[in-house]
Amino acid sequence: MKTSVNSMANSVDFFMGALGPKGFQGYFDWLDTQEQVPLYLIKAGPGCGKSTLMTRLAQASPLSVERIHCSSDPDSLDGVIFSRPRAAIIDATAPHVVEPAYPGAVQKVVDLHHVLDNDYLTAHRGEIVALFRRCSALQEQAGRSIRAAAALLEDSRRLTAPLVNEEKLLGWARRLGSRRLPRTGNTGSESIRLLSAVTPKGRMVFMNTVETLASETIVLHDEQGAAAPLALALLRDMALERGYSIITCPCPLREGVIDHLFIPELRLAFLTGNSWHSMTLANRQNVHCTRFLEKGALRSLRARLRFDRKAAAELLELASAAQRQAKASHDELESFYRTAADFSRLDEIAEQLTKTLFA
Repeated sequence: MKTSVNSMANSVDFFMGALGPKGFQGYFDWLDTQEQVPLYLIKAGPGCGKSTLMTRLAQASPLSVERIHCSSDPDSLDGVIFSRPRAAIIDATAPHVVEPAYPGAVQKVVDLHHVLDNDYLTAHRGEIVALFRRCSALQEQAGRSIRAAAALLEDSRRLTAPLVNEEKLLGWARRLGSRRLPRTGNTGSESIRLLSAVTPKGRMVFMNTVETLASETIVLHDEQGAAAPLALALLRDMALERGYSIITCPCPLREGVIDHLFIPELRLAFLTGNSWHSMTLANRQNVHCTRFLEKGALRSLRARLRFDRKAAAELLELASAAQRQAKASHDELESFYRTAADFSRLDEIAEQLTKTLFA
């Protein structure tokens, strides 16, 4: 059974996967391989109560949590990360499959398949298979639109990249890091999260997360994306070298590019502002990246850049429309599985996990 996600004080919201130019890009295995968080891996079909189970555990946690949302249905959860005990429970099924490397010792499988009436599902297999295929086709359609939009945005970046005065930009970023990131003597660590994604609701940004994690923000306004990523990459390296635990938010549309950087210990965030996420926040310091570009040459590109931005926006709207159609088909699919599920058994699993995690 799917449930809406209610707000919880001091908790934060992220995505950990989204459709991008190369299809679905997920960072779920980062929890296991890099952050080494003990994982509970839910294995189940659609509509079996995965999001409900995770929401109940999030609400039962005595401390703040990270809620990981599904980019194909932002009202549902793909995971919850607990601060104490340090652990996570995630939907480990496609498109973000995670398999246990050390089953039972580090990762524990929460299998919900046994709550299903397989005879009922078999009786409706024709409809179920058709809906699965329709969902997949519509997600592929959304992916093609995203890929085309990303190509246009990359065109804008390539046009403006030669105009960036890198010496001036990186000198500014280095001085900023030296001033704002005093050395701690600790070993730095990194978490990877997505602050934004293209979803059935359009382009979504979790602004509440920014307000929860940072009391001060430095916003790098960069419409073309040629300057801010260079500065953010340098600031990321400095923060890690100076011993901070950071949250790095990649761009969901550009591989290897940082959009946002959080330093929770300092309650400080370095953010990218543009048409896709304007970052109109209180207590922000605005840095307009055109100061690092050759302005005369930039003006000569204005028409081409405007075309790229407008066409990319229209393509991303098409992607969201296809995702909405996919979600409608997925909702039909879930109705079959909800009918087949024994939710009294799910209640027992939720109760046992609550005791295990918080007793």
